[in-house]
Amino acid sequence: MDKFIIRGGNPLTGTVRVSGAKNSALPLMAAAILTEEEIALENIPHVRDIATERRLLASMGAVVELHEPVAPEDGSSTAPLSHTTICCRSLSEPVARYEIVKTMRASSLVLGPLVARTGLARVAMPGGCAIGGRPIDLHLKGLEKMGASIVQQHGYIEARAPRLRGAHIVFDRITVTGTEDLLMAAALAEGESVLENCAREPEVADLAGLLTAMGARIEGAGTSTLRVHGVRSLHGARYCINPDRIEAGTFLMAGAITGGDLTVAGCNPDHLGAVIAKLREAGVRVDVVAADAVRVRGADKLAAADISTEEYPGFPTDMQAQYMALATQAEGVSLVRENIFENRFMHVQELVRMGASIKVDGNTATVRGPARLSSAAVMCSDLRASASLVLAALVADGETVLDRVYHMDRGYERFEEKLRGAGAQIQRMGDVFPPRFGPSGATHA
Repeated sequence: MDKFIIRGGNPLTGTVRVSGAKNSALPLMAAAILTEEEIALENIPHVRDIATERRLLASMGAVVELHEPVAPEDGSSTAPLSHTTICCRSLSEPVARYEIVKTMRASSLVLGPLVARTGLARVAMPGGCAIGGRPIDLHLKGLEKMGASIVQQHGYIEARAPRLRGAHIVFDRITVTGTEDLLMAAALAEGESVLENCAREPEVADLAGLLTAMGARIEGAGTSTLRVHGVRSLHGARYCINPDRIEAGTFLMAGAITGGDLTVAGCNPDHLGAVIAKLREAGVRVDVVAADAVRVRGADKLAAADISTEEYPGFPTDMQAQYMALATQAEGVSLVRENIFENRFMHVQELVRMGASIKVDGNTATVRGPARLSSAAVMCSDLRASASLVLAALVADGETVLDRVYHMDRGYERFEEKLRGAGAQIQRMGDVFPPRFGPSGATHA
């Protein structure tokens, strides 16, 4: 089992480039189910969840190919992009099997497109990080309103419908995957669908962008109300995935906590508003230096600042753990309120073992700083908790050992390599993941 060995004390300097958004790529890959023609996705990240989704689609009969990075057609100096092509001409088995999806919450994203395209979907109940309940009841209620019959048994959800019908659906609470799932289903439904109280995350807008390129008729992308005029069929398309705003935010926090001077390139600053605002409140100098780059310079003394996680455009729950690591180094008391997932403080115990002063009461963590962190053997419990422990280790005295870093591989591409390129002392021990690109575009270990 892989481990990270990190020796703290080095400020991060230079430039790091972020990869494509994992949380965009997963629903966009699922959208390929909606057409018999080929979908080409550029800027796709090379992380474990994407590899799982490729296996899932292939198990259903899709042809999925991973290609080596190619230079942009316009000849610009932008870094070459990796891309994946997916062709779901034949879906011989519309089943998302448990043995494939047990480590990935995004399995539920194939439910809507499968029943919309084939009239049948059988999907294992999702797995993934144990950060709290993420029930898919909102997906199921929406599909039932669109005419699907739903049966749950033996750990699987089975949905059937000769053809889905447009419906007026108001989500009881904001749900990103629920919005994405029903948006895909509505694209092929008969008639018009109106979805209200939708998630407004950039990843939802990314999905709407691909669906529109495929011939879907969607109004209101990026807002809380989506109006979808269903079409009989969709066609192939080529689409470039948004940069990963959570990876970008993680590197901004890393530059700030180490007191470095780091430029995060290949990002979209418009998607980072809440993170940038909070860093500035904590005394960090943050400058948008280009349309796709943000520079962060650490403060001589970090100031305590409170955060409260919210749906986009609020402070993202996926950045809460990383911010908590930063707060351990700030002067004063920071309150960290987690309003999205009820079990997302699993990193607290490990940070305390490194010397942090953190008390949890319900959904609020009280962080007192600055704390002198020291090296320890710590355990990664989920994707973003892992990132917070890396950030803490970057400023801890001595050599920290992070176990179970496969959690990081689910959502961060070459994370330790990017940090090492910016001056961090970090090494991976154990079996190397991810596999590297082969000369033919195939992957191999």
